[in-house]
Amino acid sequence: MNQSPVFHKNLSFLIHILLWAVVAATLFLLGPLSWKTTLPTEFWWRQVLFLSLLVGLFYFNKDILVPKILFNGKIGIFIIFSIGLCFLLMYLIQYFENSINLPELMHRAFHPDDDKPYVQKKEFINLFILLVFFLGLGTSTSVAAVQKWQSDEALRRQLDQQRINSELSYLKAQINPHFFFNTLNNIYSLTNIDVERARIALHKLSRMMRYVLYETEKNQTLLSKEINFIKDFIELMKLRISQKVKVELDIQETVEDKVIAPMLFLPFVENCFKHGISAKQDSQIYISVKQSKNELTLKTCNNIIPKNPNSPENNLKGIGLNNTKRRLSLLYNQQYELSIDDQNPENEYRVTLKINLA
Repeated sequence: MNQSPVFHKNLSFLIHILLWAVVAATLFLLGPLSWKTTLPTEFWWRQVLFLSLLVGLFYFNKDILVPKILFNGKIGIFIIFSIGLCFLLMYLIQYFENSINLPELMHRAFHPDDDKPYVQKKEFINLFILLVFFLGLGTSTSVAAVQKWQSDEALRRQLDQQRINSELSYLKAQINPHFFFNTLNNIYSLTNIDVERARIALHKLSRMMRYVLYETEKNQTLLSKEINFIKDFIELMKLRISQKVKVELDIQETVEDKVIAPMLFLPFVENCFKHGISAKQDSQIYISVKQSKNELTLKTCNNIIPKNPNSPENNLKGIGLNNTKRRLSLLYNQQYELSIDDQNPENEYRVTLKINLA
């Protein structure tokens, strides 16, 4: 269940409170409480001021110095300004200590039997205070850098998703007209040969058009619907091929309904009928769709039929097939394997596509 932004904001606020409670207990409370003496009240006021300045430095650096100076490339100015700020805060604490006479009060607390007049030692740099401020500065810089990286990564993923959606929409827009252009040409050819077969072809095409109109809009469809779509397409193609073409189908009848990108198989199957049949010589087409748990395998094989060099179709680059390769890389990334073998002694064009649908 998705949590609301208010919930995440409150959770982040609570985490910050808990972390600062741990820091306060570790640096400002546990150590002094372990000293076996009664500490003056002024010491605890000094601890409160120290913690307050540390918290202020942390968020001032994280929310102002790092975003406005460091992330704008002004590294030298950031280093000088942040180091100077740490020294300034250290001197502020030392001034506060001297104003409330804390050094003498602490000396009396640890040496109650010392009757000698207290002589304060000159201390220009308090290494402990300075190191704590440097630690807070470094931690806040790291937190700001991580938050920026997370923000940039989230923005990158959002832009990548928008790019993928835009590109997939563009690719599908190219595939669909490409498919219908070829199919309508097939039906037009049938009207001159057999009107009844043309009527059957139109019925199948209308059923396929409904699939394209409604399923491709969702970017995902059920595997069973995609397989039925491919079956209709094959039956449509078989209506116009001659007896010289043998079509062998090995399509699994019952599959587990996983989700898959719609019209993903069409260009590979269409390619078999576009480039693998001949009106003059015998040719064979083999199409197999198998599912084994989460792995889906499509195999196609067809003869490579030489085309007429003067044919305009011979110069086409295969819009649907090229775009499907692009869709596979965008949608399935490392979860698919595509193998195309068109250099073999049998002079066949063999495609093997495996997709992990987990």
